Amino acid sequence: MNPSGIQVETASLAALRLNLHAGTPLFIRISGFRSRITILMLPPGVWTESAQSGMVKYNRKCVFLRRIVLGKLPDDLLKTVEELEKRIGYTYRNKQYAINALVHSSYSNEHQNFAAKSNERLEFLGDAILNFVLSLMLYNNQAGFTEGEMSKLRALIVCEASLNECAKAIGLGDLIMLGRGEEANGGRTRPSILSDALEAVIGSIFLDSGIDEAEGFIMHIFGDIYQKAISGMLFMDYKTALQEELQKSGDVIIQYKLIESSGPDHSKTFKMAVYANGKAIGSGIGKSKKDAEQMAAKAALEEMGKIS
Repeated sequence: MNPSGIQVETASLAALRLNLHAGTPLFIRISGFRSRITILMLPPGVWTESAQSGMVKYNRKCVFLRRIVLGKLPDDLLKTVEELEKRIGYTYRNKQYAINALVHSSYSNEHQNFAAKSNERLEFLGDAILNFVLSLMLYNNQAGFTEGEMSKLRALIVCEASLNECAKAIGLGDLIMLGRGEEANGGRTRPSILSDALEAVIGSIFLDSGIDEAEGFIMHIFGDIYQKAISGMLFMDYKTALQEELQKSGDVIIQYKLIESSGPDHSKTFKMAVYANGKAIGSGIGKSKKDAEQMAAKAALEEMGKIS
C-alpha cells in the first residue's frame, strides 16, 4: 500500500474491499435507494480515513458511495496512541477508536477537518458501560446489600471525583487533544474533562473489543476505589468535611454560588465557588452543580492543607 495514502472510488463493493486492503473484511452498511454506504470499520492498523460522497450505480440503484482516502497516521498521533495503550494496558485493533477517545470538543471545533470528531458520543457510551459493569459487580459480589445500598455505592464509585482520580493515575490529561483556549485555561487538569475522557476510553475499548475487555479495564482501574467503597473507606463528601472543619471554631456561614455555566443543554459544565462568611475560599467545576460544589469544597480543603 502506498504509504502516502491511496484513493479509491468504485461502484463495486468487492473491488472496494480489495483495493482498500486485500483480504481484509470491512463492515459496510447500505440503507437503500439514494443512501450513503458507510464504512463502519477501517482496516486494522495505523490507518485513518476521510471521505466525500459521490453518486454511483450499485445493483441498478443510485446510491451515494463515499470516496475513500486512506492515509498513514502522523507520527505524533501514533505516538500518542501508543502511549495511551501503554498506560491503560490495552492495544487497540482499530487505532481510530483510541484517537476519538482523546479528542475534546474544543479541539474538534478548531479542527473541523480532523479525522475524528469529539469524544462526547464515546463518553455517553462509556458512562453506560461503566454503570452496567459496576452494577453487575455489586449484584454478583455483594449479596447482602439492598438496592438502595448498591445504588449509593455505585454513585460513589462513578462520581466525577472518582473518575478524575482514576484518570490522573494514568496521566490521561497529558494525552487529551485540546483547543488552544481550553489548553490555556488549564483544561488538562480539569476534573470534568478528565472524567469525560476516561469514560470515552471505556467506550472506545468496548467498541474495539467488546464487553469483556471493557469490563477487564474497569475492574483494573477502579479496583481500589471499588474495594474502598464496599468497605466504607471511600470518602468523597468534601462538602461535609469542609463544613465540619470550618465550624470547629464556631458558627460559620457557608454558601455555594454559581459562577458560570457553559456548553449545550445536554452537556453543561458548571463552575461553583464556596464562601465562608462572605469570603471566597475555593472554586470547582463539574458536570452538575452538585459535582461542582464538591470540587469547590475539595479545593478549599486543599488550600487549608487538610487534604492533598
